[in-house]
Amino acid sequence: MKVYQTNEIRNIVLIGGAKSGKTTLSEAMLFEGAVIGRRGTVEDKNTVSDYRDIELERQNSISSTVMYAEFENHKINIIDAPGFDDFVGEVVAALKVCDTAIMVVNAQNGVEVGTEITWRHTTKYNSPVVFALNQLDHEKANFDESMRQMKQFFGDKVIAVQYPLNSGAGFNTVIDVLKMKQYKFTAGTPKAEITDIPDSEKAKAEDLRGKLIEAAAESDEKLMEKFFEAGTLTEEELLHGLKQSIIKRDVYPVLCMSGKMDTGVARFMQFVCEFIPAPNEVPSPKTVEGKDVKCSASEPASVMVFKTSIEQHLGQVSFFKLFSGEIVEGTDMVNANTGSKERFSQLYCVAGKTRNKIEKIVAGDIAATIKLKDVHTGNTINTPKNQNVVIEAIVYPEAKFRTAVRAKNQSDDEKLGGILRVVHEEDPTVVYEQSQELKQLIIQGQGELQLTVLKWRIENIDKIEIEYFAPKIPYRETITKAAKATYRHKKQSGGAGQFGEVYMMVEPWYEGKPDQTEFPIRGRDEINLNWGGKLFFHNCIVGGAIDARFLPAILKGIMEKIEEGPLTGSYARDIVVSVYDGKMHPVDSNEISFKLAGRNAFKEAFKNAGPKILEPIYEVEVIMPSDRMGDVMTDLQGRRAIVLGMDSEGNYQKIKARVPLAEMNRYSTALSSVTSGRATYGMKFADYQQVPGDVQEQLLKTYEAESKDEE
Repeated sequence: MKVYQTNEIRNIVLIGGAKSGKTTLSEAMLFEGAVIGRRGTVEDKNTVSDYRDIELERQNSISSTVMYAEFENHKINIIDAPGFDDFVGEVVAALKVCDTAIMVVNAQNGVEVGTEITWRHTTKYNSPVVFALNQLDHEKANFDESMRQMKQFFGDKVIAVQYPLNSGAGFNTVIDVLKMKQYKFTAGTPKAEITDIPDSEKAKAEDLRGKLIEAAAESDEKLMEKFFEAGTLTEEELLHGLKQSIIKRDVYPVLCMSGKMDTGVARFMQFVCEFIPAPNEVPSPKTVEGKDVKCSASEPASVMVFKTSIEQHLGQVSFFKLFSGEIVEGTDMVNANTGSKERFSQLYCVAGKTRNKIEKIVAGDIAATIKLKDVHTGNTINTPKNQNVVIEAIVYPEAKFRTAVRAKNQSDDEKLGGILRVVHEEDPTVVYEQSQELKQLIIQGQGELQLTVLKWRIENIDKIEIEYFAPKIPYRETITKAAKATYRHKKQSGGAGQFGEVYMMVEPWYEGKPDQTEFPIRGRDEINLNWGGKLFFHNCIVGGAIDARFLPAILKGIMEKIEEGPLTGSYARDIVVSVYDGKMHPVDSNEISFKLAGRNAFKEAFKNAGPKILEPIYEVEVIMPSDRMGDVMTDLQGRRAIVLGMDSEGNYQKIKARVPLAEMNRYSTALSSVTSGRATYGMKFADYQQVPGDVQEQLLKTYEAESKDEE
């Protein structure tokens, strides 16, 4: 395979809603690029992109697929990204390494939920966008309505480069206002008959071309001056200006096609080669130190791994973009994130599950390698000359759906943990932890569909039966006032006995709290608790009532009870404990005696100190169409939400609120229901707040009942 130079490379990601035809379009592009000799279909389950078992069963893309096509002396790297928001991690990673997003729109339905949601990500990452109006051969296709919707949602920067003469079942002719030619396709062949535009269409075509020229001129002051002087631009000036306008997101061109019929696809690929920016024509990526990574073959090599796949017989496959430099087979490099030395022993150009060996790649290209030792998604790998360069990481959205999981057969628990490690490696938006606090294995992700697909994979591919169930909430316990307690531990069972007596006072702690003055503080320990908050342990013993050697045992007993709070068994926090008196026995006192005395004294004091349960509060941001705002607001209020504010974001409305985690169970499903799937949200932990009295009462009753059951 030819070694392509940076200016000959184009990196695009196909995004858009499910069923918009991304996979079918990519199949046609690979056919046009001679990567495949025959086009497959989603229905026949033989496409290059959707080759995984779950994708074949669902007939939807679940994971992004890396492909390429060679066309007119260019290499077009193509990433087909899933259309469901639950798999947004694949979209985010692809946008990190692709220089332009191709928004595929279904001409039957116009702007759909998936179009809106993926658009927000292109805005966030400032990605250039080209619209591919697909499925124009469908009997319900409507070009004019689709254009109206695109302009309504995305603004007047949406400009048609082409328009169909006959969209619908007989679609076979396109007017191209860039070339000012008519393209007529014959059924069964992708080749077009190119002729002059009919007189009846010239006025419309010239009007659209004028808008394109004006948009191109606005990208550059010199071009604008020429446009005002001459009223038009030369072909070369139009090419330069339109490309700059695309890069700056000043124009979003619309091209017409049918991926299924391979109609207009070759012209679309020609447009990609001519007007889509090469990797060195877009803003350079930044290092974590804010420096540019120059996309040039003469620079030291820097690679970012943007996707990891664990494949049978091969092991770990690492997909990467070479942001700078050159790499040949056998290149030795250093992982800037882990310090491991890595050898790129084999380089592959990938099209789905097909891998073609290549000897060398140049800055801007996308490829894959295998059997790296210690490399993970998002890592930067460099030649030793610049081994400390770390490219800004891929920023994945916070998890917003959680569930507890267990293997139906306990003997599979360890194996399940290993599977989840592999899943996280392949999709970093799937997060899991064995919660010591909750005594549950918790999985978090982007939505219910993502975790449903995960369950299918574990049960059908890994052959482990699992079940999901409601996760517990990580409550916290604390106190609201000071209280004292005394506890004597005394045990005699022949021979040496056990004796320890402890007097203690507990108080709530808060930032800036002054020390108590009732007892002298002779020693203090400040403990930052692993689960948040603090514990202060004060030694206020006078006259040696308790030997100093027993104080660590008392603290150990307190810590045991703090880890299993007296109210609901949740972690306790933000407490000051002052041990001010006690008694010892010259023979029977020992560490175990004072540990038990300290534990029980703390338990009694805690219960008398106005104990309260705290619950985790999350900051939730919901983005939705304005006509669904009332429904979203009503639903949030039913979840004990405190609305912080409302704002607009383009054509959408945004609600910011604080919501208890306990009320967010299955929220993604509920939000999709009340907005017909047109809303999205994010959430992140804010702090802990006291639960309302009725909620606390219910939690206490539930814990008491569970404790009796365990007995």
